[in-house]
Amino acid sequence: MTAADPTAADQELMARAIRLAARGLFTTDPNPRVGCVLVQAGEVVGEGWHRRAGEAHAERIALAAAGPRARGATAYVTLEPCCHQGRTPPCTQALIEAGVATVHCAMVDPNPLVSGQGLAALRAAGVQVWTGLLEAEARGLNPGFIKRMSNGLPYCRCKLAASLDGRTAMASGESRWISSEFSRLDVQHLRARHSAIVTGVGTLIGDNPSLNVRLTAADLPGMEPDEPVRQPWRVVVDTRLRTPAGARLLGLPGITVIACSAPADQRRVSQLELAGARVKQFPDHHGLVDLRALMSWLAEEEINEVLLETGPILAGAALTGGLIDELILYLAPHLMGDGARGLFQLPGLEHMEHRIPLIIDDVRRIGPDLRLLLRPGTAGAR
Repeated sequence: MTAADPTAADQELMARAIRLAARGLFTTDPNPRVGCVLVQAGEVVGEGWHRRAGEAHAERIALAAAGPRARGATAYVTLEPCCHQGRTPPCTQALIEAGVATVHCAMVDPNPLVSGQGLAALRAAGVQVWTGLLEAEARGLNPGFIKRMSNGLPYCRCKLAASLDGRTAMASGESRWISSEFSRLDVQHLRARHSAIVTGVGTLIGDNPSLNVRLTAADLPGMEPDEPVRQPWRVVVDTRLRTPAGARLLGLPGITVIACSAPADQRRVSQLELAGARVKQFPDHHGLVDLRALMSWLAEEEINEVLLETGPILAGAALTGGLIDELILYLAPHLMGDGARGLFQLPGLEHMEHRIPLIIDDVRRIGPDLRLLLRPGTAGAR
């Protein structure tokens, strides 16, 4: 049943479950972020959130906290309880055995192994089930997991830093630093929530970036102070295997993938693998790595959210290929002139009707800079 006329208390309790789920923002990957609150006679008797893959799910943590007070209780959970045996036992069975009377579920799980079956199992056991309470907020917790399960692609954000006149580097290639230290710290938090960071070989050769998270657990809400910070995969789109074996990111902890499309030179492959990379060949698309094939493969590898940090060629190809879900643009208060490099390489835009529309979802101040959150729009949004 879809939740009808929820009370203010219902909304507050689901909001509490959503806040709990958000505490897993930096740790649950590749699993979804889920929170659960158990209420008995108006009193919260147990709550929990999923911390990381392989550990107890939110429902089981909340049930353990509630103990016998779970019998007859109402559960508020941000995602449909699982009904299959994975790394942990099914949560539907735990809720049934504990005697929970009612379950408010914000959204149906897009995972085909669950997708309505968990709710059906609860109903078959006599549990009253309601869905849809604060669904939009719950979906916002897991855009990558939802897209991967629904479309077979990760959720892709493209991060860019530019001057007010839309320039990302001087004509010489010099680009450090366009944005402020406040924006660069914000980017570190952005990296920490992503499953993979994708860049191009041109950016790698020009800047020799680390593409890692340089924060500690103490800097990331929801993490224990001594907990190791998960490093996202680093993916270099390198059509002809030009990545230097001495590139800084190859010597860092975590996984580095070199995505090529040219016939693999085994000597170069061996050099890069000895330096710490995984080399993966993809189909060629107009002389470049087929980005959709790359994104599809990343989804198969359980990559939920991708952060694209790259130059105008790769950014333009991803945008025109329909692979970017969000643009995060840091605008710094200075001008770099018409000879400097632009944000995207977008050949073929000759007339006003060829413009690519964007929808502004959020604008906020980050130190002296502006951060814009934008989504690719439609012609009607111009």
